[in-house]
Parts: sequence; structure tokens; C-alpha cells
Amino acid sequence: MGNSALKAHLETAQKTGVFQLTGKGLTEFPEDLQKLTSNLRTIDLSNNKIELLPPLIGKFSFLKSLALNNNKLTALPEELCKLKKLETLHLNGNHLRQLPAAFGQLSALKSLSLSGNQLRTVPTQLSGLRHLDVVDLSKNQIQNVPDTVGELQAIELNLNQNQISQISVQISHCPRLKVLRLEENCLELSMLPQSILSDSQISLLAVEGNLFEIKKLRELEGYDKYMERFTATKKKFA
Repeated sequence: MGNSALKAHLETAQKTGVFQLTGKGLTEFPEDLQKLTSNLRTIDLSNNKIELLPPLIGKFSFLKSLALNNNKLTALPEELCKLKKLETLHLNGNHLRQLPAAFGQLSALKSLSLSGNQLRTVPTQLSGLRHLDVVDLSKNQIQNVPDTVGELQAIELNLNQNQISQISVQISHCPRLKVLRLEENCLELSMLPQSILSDSQISLLAVEGNLFEIKKLRELEGYDKYMERFTATKKKFA
């Protein structure tokens, strides 16, 4: 892509606060963006070939939304964690194996999508994020859900299409968790904590495509309590 095209995009971004350049085969984060660190609220560089997010990303202190879906990122810089106003971070379809240690400092984060990466566990850093609503960790290589999940503040947690065979009973202590998606994993019925049914806030549990028949779930103790929550929530959204 020529310089003049990029220049035009930069001029628009300066006025609108939005820089969107998707599907252009970019191999790196456009350095010229650093001229707009105080303007930009939204950056979308999805469907490119970016391998590295430079440390300068930490300078976009007013950024609310960052999307880098379908790139070639293998890691994220610690500087990303300085974005105190960031509410939406979408990084689906990359090669990420872990999150930066300071990820819990993204205190405004509401929506996090990491579908289609190479995560092996639910990152413990997520437990510190107080405003998190939706976390999408589907299509990773997660095998177990650790105890730290009990501190997760999310309303919806999507763990579909992983390799999960173990879930900490702490998941039923998540204070705001209403929707838990566990479709197409490796769960035996005995490995699903019954407290999810009998003693949690969860009102939508999606478990199709595991190592048990759904009708067996209905025989578990606490299923009727779960159904009460499920029905009450359905009425609310109907």
C-alpha cells in the first residue's frame, strides 16, 4: 500500500479518532500512528500479517478499542498493559500462548476475545479485571480450568472447542458469571462440578459435544435449581 493511501487514512483518523486498515497485507504496525497517540480511540488492524506489536502501543493512552484479529502475533508487549482506558481487545486468530504478566492492569477492560490462539490455560491475570463482561477463549488448547477462575468477574465465559477435561469447583463462586460455554471439550460428566448447577449464578450452561449425553446432565443433583435460573433469565430477555 502506498504512502499516500496511508496518509489519507491518518488524516481521517486524526478527525474521527478511528484508524481502520484491515486486509491490506501489513506486516508491521504502522509507525506513523504514533503521531496520533492522543487522538485515537479505536485501532483496527485485523486480517493483516502483523507479527509484532511494538512497545509504542503503550503510548495510546486514550485508546478504547484495539482489534488485531487474524494476524501473526506470537506475544504481546508488556507496554500494552498501560492502556488504562482500553475497553475492548480482540485478538482472535493469532498464535498467542500467554498474556503479559501485567495484563491485570487493563482496569477498564470489558470485552476480551482470544479465540483461535494457543493458550493452554485460563490466564490467571484475568481474575483481577473488575469490569470484564465477556471473555472468549474458544478454540485454544486449554486442558483445565484452574482455581483462580473463581475470582473472574466476567458475565460470559466462552471455552468452546478446547481440550478441557478438568474444571475447578471454584468456577461456581464467580460472582457475576451467568453464561458458561463448554461445548466440544473432553469433559466426563463426573468432572463437571455439580455446584455449577446447584450453587452458582450460572443461568446458561452450554455443554453439547462432550463425553456424556446431555440427558444424563438432567439427572444430576441441582439440575432443577439450574433450570429455575435458566427459566427466570429467559423470561427476562423474552
